[in-house]
Amino acid sequence: MLALEGLMMNRPLMISHIIQHAAMNHGKREIVTRLPENHQIHRYGYADAHARSQKLANMLTRDMKIKEGDRVSTIAWNSHRHFELYYAVSGVGAVINTVNPRLSPQHIIWILNHSQSKAVFFDSTFAPLIDGIAEHCKTVKNWVVMGGGELRGATKTQTDAYEDMIAGHKASYDWPDFDENAAAGLCYTSGTTGDPKGVLYSHRSTVLHALASTSSDVIGVGASGVLLPVVPMFHVNAWGIPYAAAMTGAKLVMPGARLDGEGLHELIESEQVSYVAGVPTVWLGLLQYLKQTGKRIDSVDRVLIGGSALPEALLRAYEDEYGVRMQQGWGMTEMSPLGTVNVPLPKHAGISREEEIKVKLKQGRLVFGVEMRIVDDEGNVLPRDGESSGHVQVRGPWIASAYYRGAGDESFTDDGWFKTGDVAHLDEDGFMTITDRSKDVIKTGGEWISSIDLENAAMGHKDVALAAVIGRAHPKWQERPLLIVQLREGAKPDAQSILDYLSGQVAKWWVPDAVEFIDAMPIGATGKVLKTKLREIYKDFKFPDA
Repeated sequence: MLALEGLMMNRPLMISHIIQHAAMNHGKREIVTRLPENHQIHRYGYADAHARSQKLANMLTRDMKIKEGDRVSTIAWNSHRHFELYYAVSGVGAVINTVNPRLSPQHIIWILNHSQSKAVFFDSTFAPLIDGIAEHCKTVKNWVVMGGGELRGATKTQTDAYEDMIAGHKASYDWPDFDENAAAGLCYTSGTTGDPKGVLYSHRSTVLHALASTSSDVIGVGASGVLLPVVPMFHVNAWGIPYAAAMTGAKLVMPGARLDGEGLHELIESEQVSYVAGVPTVWLGLLQYLKQTGKRIDSVDRVLIGGSALPEALLRAYEDEYGVRMQQGWGMTEMSPLGTVNVPLPKHAGISREEEIKVKLKQGRLVFGVEMRIVDDEGNVLPRDGESSGHVQVRGPWIASAYYRGAGDESFTDDGWFKTGDVAHLDEDGFMTITDRSKDVIKTGGEWISSIDLENAAMGHKDVALAAVIGRAHPKWQERPLLIVQLREGAKPDAQSILDYLSGQVAKWWVPDAVEFIDAMPIGATGKVLKTKLREIYKDFKFPDA
């Protein structure tokens, strides 16, 4: 028997519809940029952004001959020009490939060749990088510096200038409608092991992801909000914020290349930012600046932390000393990246401060559109009891079903779930708590130790700036945790005081067998501590009692 079909219009979900909506309904709401090339402040509204995106669309299709499905890459900071590229490239039916400049030149070359990019738009700060890679990128026909003609001299590579190229084109373009499942964006994983893998987003997945993020229990800042995405636009579409902000008409503040504490504080104060998003290392830097100067960030209501776990010490410092609500989220490049966001439930009203902190340190509640299951080593689904820990698998309309051009099939199950590589438990309210990455779990005498919990505990010590825990071989216990610490400026190394502190924070058998001090923690392209590098550095480490 055929189902009765609803009598609703079948309009495709197009990214271009977002910027059209913003221009028509929030045209004068500002997009503010600290320009990467000179740090000056640039201001315009969504209507201006739409007009310039249309000029750019005309330039792409007429001058560059960009066609549907062609890949156009960016190596750029968060700016109004990058914002225009987000909409113009996908709007003409091409695919924007946002390349992380913090990757090695070899990986960037590999990505540009693997994606078969026709053009690369880059900020002038990356001119030396462009000169080093250009001759190795066989499919790139146009290198475009994102600025005026005066920046052409920044590179030895033959370069066009963004402003000059769009200047002669009309600010009108008839955005086409096409299959909403057509590719719109491409983002490669950071490639800490092996070659990066490409995640190919569609118009449909991008629009649905942005819609979900506008919910009050997700990002949900609305038209009155002032959003500062410190998370880069080359990192999973800045967590979808450039799309969500345009949908709701929120003011958007782009930090450009200045991500230091002073630069961020300056923008937050001058633009009265209410919502900020970024990885923990950014907030550690800002916190250090605030403490050194005695300054505050009173306009900020919430900070969204992602990329790695929110340390308890960081949460307490911002909430208790500065009155800023810390909100933890979790996701991955393969998930566009939204998976969970930590928003307490009504039942949490009136709980003690210590209980509240325990809730806030969870990675958050499942967002509608993301299904999750926790499985054991044999693939059996575990109960949602908040205790049974296992491997996290997800599926949903903005989650990858495969990698671009066929790599990494082992990351997907036969019944259509994506294996995240995280180990966690899930409770009946949909709160997920990550206990580790599958590759980072430390197994001692048959029992698991969470490196994340140990790291967060160590970060509470007054002398610890950054902490990482890796497992090292032990003749009796199979593996034991080694704590690696980067000290705060001016602190004197005292391994025993850190171990004594941890003894009051975690189970006795969790306390690391040794502490090693490192001058600078290795940080990867997305702001996470590189445990692969730490394992290499300490590959020959032997515990004193072993």
